[in-house]
Amino acid sequence: MATIRVLIAKPGLDGHDRGAKVIARALRDAGMEVIYTGLRQTPEQIVEAALQEDVNALGLSCLSGAHNHLFPRVVELLREQGAADILVFGGGVIPQEDIPDLKAAGVVEIFTPGTSTVDVVEFLNKHVNVK
Repeated sequence: MATIRVLIAKPGLDGHDRGAKVIARALRDAGMEVIYTGLRQTPEQIVEAALQEDVNALGLSCLSGAHNHLFPRVVELLREQGAADILVFGGGVIPQEDIPDLKAAGVVEIFTPGTSTVDVVEFLNKHVNVK
């Protein structure tokens, strides 16, 4: 069986990546291949990395409040590149009232603070189709 490949990215100017690193470690521990792009990535850089790494899923982490702009932009760029099959999920300090719009923009799931890493692993195992 193929391994799920996940890119974890920090779009925007947010300089805090502890949560992203915790998720990356949990996914690795669950047997997934994880690529972490580091801090302060543009949507264009994130999409380029996702395409180069041939990932199945893309996790975006945002604490800065710019998620309503950055997350949909990543989804839009993936679609423009013919990579709409990459599952996009997000996490961070995201108000509940923003989640429906993010999902409508193509972000499949949003994980807020306090989410168990087990829940994220189970979500990806359930929703990612590896080729």
